[in-house]
Amino acid sequence: MEVQFREFNPFDLWIWIEFETVPSPMEQQFVEELFNSWFYLGKLGAFNAENLQVQEMGIDISYMDYDTDAAENVMMAPMHNMADFQYSGTWGRCWFDLGTSDPIALDILINGLNQLNKDYVQIKKIIFGGQNEDWPVEDKSQSLFAEN
Repeated sequence: MEVQFREFNPFDLWIWIEFETVPSPMEQQFVEELFNSWFYLGKLGAFNAENLQVQEMGIDISYMDYDTDAAENVMMAPMHNMADFQYSGTWGRCWFDLGTSDPIALDILINGLNQLNKDYVQIKKIIFGGQNEDWPVEDKSQSLFAEN
């Protein structure tokens, strides 16, 4: 699975997936459940690099003292919005406003997609940002504000 980054705006981000073949409804469900789960964790502020106490402790976390006060005092880092997943032939895409979530969220998504690729759905490429010339996008950030 190839991973590419194009122009990147965390508040107006299209994530593109190119599949090896047209994904079946079951394969689409796997992909969408992964993205929905990732987004819900992000919406709850899970991707906050200011509070990675367990990660920073290292491999031996037996009897670790977790500082709940420190966890309570970090700035929030939630994702804000996600659009519906869309498909066209061997391509899928989804729009996100990543809000103030940290880039660790992208590593976690890539790890999940990599395993999904190995076990369930053949993914050729994932692209973060930009547009595909043959599949234009609407400006989601503007349309979200226009609806309110």
